[in-house]
Amino acid sequence: MNTETRNISVNIRPAVIADLQKIIDLDAEVTGLEKKDYWEDRFDRFTERDGRHLIVAESATPSDFLGFIVGEVRAWEFGSRPCGWIFAIGVDPEQRVQGIGEQLYNAMCEAFKADGASAVRTMIGREDQLNMSFFRAQGMMGGPFIELEKPLD
Repeated sequence: MNTETRNISVNIRPAVIADLQKIIDLDAEVTGLEKKDYWEDRFDRFTERDGRHLIVAESATPSDFLGFIVGEVRAWEFGSRPCGWIFAIGVDPEQRVQGIGEQLYNAMCEAFKADGASAVRTMIGREDQLNMSFFRAQGMMGGPFIELEKPLD
């Protein structure tokens, strides 16, 4: 495993409709699940709306799609002040460990700050070591809330 970090020249920008299929394809590659309807809905809900962001990364030259991040500012659920929630992040597996995820994360945090958020949160599976390591490397740690769950069978 190559652990050397190389930062490459990346353009970070809001997603446009031409990015949608690239997001669908990358997410399917990373998760092993094709979720076209889900991503079409996310795209409609998270582009061009205040407090909601779908941000993409592409190489400076040539313009290759490298990754995406999705999040929104939420407030007052269970007493929480306005904070940013990251729902998904994906980086082309062939382009990892080059600072792309960190650049996407930082761009999302800046967008959240501009929207009035004072913190960023996410939720990951206990067994998801890849994302756990990534978010911990960004300085994230356990927060003040506990997720509770009950099967509805």
